[in-house]
Amino acid sequence: MSTAASAPSGDRRPLVVMEQVNKHFGDLHVLRDIDLTVHEGEVVVLIGPSGSGKSTLCRTINRLETIESGSISIDGRPLPEEGKALAQLRSDVGMVFQSFNLFAHKTILDNVTLGPTKVRGVGRKDAEARARQLLDRVGVGHQADKYPAQLSGGQQQRVAIARSLAMDPKVMLFDEPTSALDPEMINEVLDVMTQLARSGMTMIVVTHEMGFARKAADRVVFMSDGRIVEQATPEQFFTNPQSDRAKDFLGKILTH
Repeated sequence: MSTAASAPSGDRRPLVVMEQVNKHFGDLHVLRDIDLTVHEGEVVVLIGPSGSGKSTLCRTINRLETIESGSISIDGRPLPEEGKALAQLRSDVGMVFQSFNLFAHKTILDNVTLGPTKVRGVGRKDAEARARQLLDRVGVGHQADKYPAQLSGGQQQRVAIARSLAMDPKVMLFDEPTSALDPEMINEVLDVMTQLARSGMTMIVVTHEMGFARKAADRVVFMSDGRIVEQATPEQFFTNPQSDRAKDFLGKILTH
């Protein structure tokens, strides 16, 4: 359990607030009246069947997907439509995807220093020192001068996490960060994410890794058919789900 779990959410400020959010892809209603508040230092894990809207919800938070109605605010400010304000917001919201999205022609060190120097205006020397510290933190400090293609998938994903952390984000979004990895690499990424959760980082994580949800989440949010069906602590959710839909989902995945 992250250390933040011991403090009730009422003592912490709301960092991400979604109210009555709706999103369509053509005729498909992918997000239906989503209400979700994530507090500072909280780790929220989104789970549910494929196509339930989890990744879309995650991507609306930094406006990679637009919404038709409702509102989203980050740290008390409404999500900007476009332009510099949106770029600023995106620098406050780290995002780690299924694919690593590293620049193939740049070294690992350059990948991690690019954002702070170009967007935050951090000096090269300071950015490099911070990048090396973060690469050490995620266990790939010795790979700093290599190129992405020289690293394993698990190492590249840990670099992607370090790159997001280099921007000092207020919240980190993870969209199925281990789904493209070979099985033996999954744990090395989940271990880094668990350490991050315990350090007090605000995190919203879409994942199929139930062990991570049990271990690192403050709250599990279960989605189905574009709706939030129920939310609870991991202990409550995994031992005593309230909805038939969640019981059915857990029955299918926990018996294998």
